[in-house]
Amino acid sequence: MRMVIVAGTPGSGKTAVLIHALRSLKEQGFKPAVVKVDCLYTDDGKKFDKVGVPNLVGLSMDMCPDHFAIYNLEDMIKWAQENEADFLVIETAGLCHRCAPFTRNSLGVCVIDATSGPNTPLKVGPFLSTSDIAVVTKGDMISQAEREIFRERVLEVNPQCKIIDANGLSGQGCAELAEEMMKSQEVSLDDENLRHSAPLAVCTLCVGETKVNKKYHRGILRRIDGFQSYEGE
Repeated sequence: MRMVIVAGTPGSGKTAVLIHALRSLKEQGFKPAVVKVDCLYTDDGKKFDKVGVPNLVGLSMDMCPDHFAIYNLEDMIKWAQENEADFLVIETAGLCHRCAPFTRNSLGVCVIDATSGPNTPLKVGPFLSTSDIAVVTKGDMISQAEREIFRERVLEVNPQCKIIDANGLSGQGCAELAEEMMKSQEVSLDDENLRHSAPLAVCTLCVGETKVNKKYHRGILRRIDGFQSYEGE
């Protein structure tokens, strides 16, 4: 089974682009299955139902959505196998701009909004810099010059990625994404590792501490001057 992991900034059009790509996969005779990971709420399962794709929704709640997705990856693969899927497509929530959900042998897809500003590619971190494909959406809403600048910024961060311009409303470019998905390789969980370390989530705030005074905090902590330290036993 092939595995495609889709990450991106909030509101960039990940689900809309995916739905068009999934239609293309189905037209080619493939059987995709989708796991949607979000934080507190999503109704995207209904959208996947409309295109006839088996789907599973996971809400990370108080947990980092990337940590949640990585921790539950084995169960996701098992669920997709039970549904006899050719593709497991995981769409994970964009949250902290430090997301790093891609595994070594998955196809890593970053969906990024061209209207978010020319420097956004420099800010979003590993889910762009380690991706195989950068899907740029909403390019029709900016000028040609702005599109070129945005494209150069993407390549500055990840010179090896393939850039696909896509429109989640019309479906333009989504068939090209589906073609790249078809070229991806089979995945074995036993041989999988992350391409990049996940965001840190080891501190007293992460387990529910609400006091703001520094003396109450333990774990991996980073000061405003950039100094990182570990406090605790």
